[in-house]
Amino acid sequence: MLAEIKGLNEECGVFGIWGHEEAPQITYYGLHSLQHRGQEGAGIVATDGKNMSAHKGQGLITEVFQNGELEKVKGKGAIGHVRYATAGGGGFENVQPFLFHSQNNGSLALAHNGNLVNATQLKQQLENQGSIFQTSSDTEVLAHLIKRSGHFELKDQIKNALSMLKGAYAFLIMTEKEMIVALDPNGLRPLSVAMLGDAYVVASETCAFDVVGATYLRDVEPGEMLIISDEGMKSERFSININRSICSMEYIYFSRPDSNINGINVHSARKNLGKKLAEESGVEADVVTGVPDSSISAAIGYAEATGIPYELGLIKNRYVGRTFIQPSQSLREQGVRMKLSAVRGVVEGKRVVMVDDSIVRGTTSRRIVTMLREAGATEVHVRISSPPIAHPCFYGIDTSTHEELIASSHSVEEIRQEIGADTLSFLSIEGLLSGIGRQYEGENRGQCMACFTGKYPTEIYQDTVLPHVKEAVLTK
Repeated sequence: MLAEIKGLNEECGVFGIWGHEEAPQITYYGLHSLQHRGQEGAGIVATDGKNMSAHKGQGLITEVFQNGELEKVKGKGAIGHVRYATAGGGGFENVQPFLFHSQNNGSLALAHNGNLVNATQLKQQLENQGSIFQTSSDTEVLAHLIKRSGHFELKDQIKNALSMLKGAYAFLIMTEKEMIVALDPNGLRPLSVAMLGDAYVVASETCAFDVVGATYLRDVEPGEMLIISDEGMKSERFSININRSICSMEYIYFSRPDSNINGINVHSARKNLGKKLAEESGVEADVVTGVPDSSISAAIGYAEATGIPYELGLIKNRYVGRTFIQPSQSLREQGVRMKLSAVRGVVEGKRVVMVDDSIVRGTTSRRIVTMLREAGATEVHVRISSPPIAHPCFYGIDTSTHEELIASSHSVEEIRQEIGADTLSFLSIEGLLSGIGRQYEGENRGQCMACFTGKYPTEIYQDTVLPHVKEAVLTK
């Protein structure tokens, strides 16, 4: 789907490698495969065992490293990051990885995918204790907590710091001597480990492993911390309060179709969602089409289940680039037409089923329905391969208020009228869990459904400092 127009964006992607002489170059290609997770900034930090080198900037990975900068980043270990700004906003100062220097303890690089729901409270407490923040990103909080820990060893400092965080986080932390990987106790964001020869590779999605030629090893477990060095990889726990809650939108929308999340292929999951959608809300029609790119798999599944031919009724213009990530108001109305066009030869005179992955504000769906009608479609039936998004996300997706979500204040019939479709149906909660394959005997097998149900896997903090957070920070 057109994330930059539609307004549904995920925060970022991380990639790390340890034990390879071309670590920065491999990280570059790994980040390129994760570019869909963030287009506003990119960076790489590397270590040769004694010193760290870094380069980062705003824009796509190819733009940030287009003038030979990659040759200046050297080392056997590297971590990288592609960013979409949610918490903390944009700006060069918020582009990761962050690199901190200490006169006594060497350097520390930090990259983060996710969003900390108690970052504001922790920042307030840390500032009261004398900390000075260089960025507005919630990621910097971890560095301050590590530095203020009373423990001697870095791994214990990190464990202590992680115990104070609430929310979604997949962290890559690197010093001159080691790389440390940590995933939040809910496992809200995907994170996996692979091998490239004798080198260890870590990435937000498994598609990055395929691109660099690494062999998938396993997923990082919720509440797990991996310590990777020249001596190998060690696993430790920083939390035993595990409540696996992988983000549903990773399967529905964010991840690349060729990635596997918790052993489930994303394309297969989306195709199954389309089949479930057909079972629940089939309709007589002449052609099925999907909104490029993330809805194509679901549309194929819907077509297979109904026997209605699948056709490319909508074509994506792949050369627009990032022009409309933050469009002016005068260009906003033209955004969909620049990104998408309807194929008149496919839809003219036809009853069309338009399959999409989600509806956020409804504006994009309305424009696409209008586009199909203008191309000659006699009927437009909209089918959504997820339940209505009626609740904001606080874990790294930029839908943080109910006001942004049309399903928060409108019924399905009201949304249908708003977007101008002949019929509209969403997938049920049961269909979602069953289609992805995370349902067992009717129960959710560890998937976050908060944006559909309003039931969040963690506490959701208000602007005021909660007493136990204040106490936890002040005692360290």
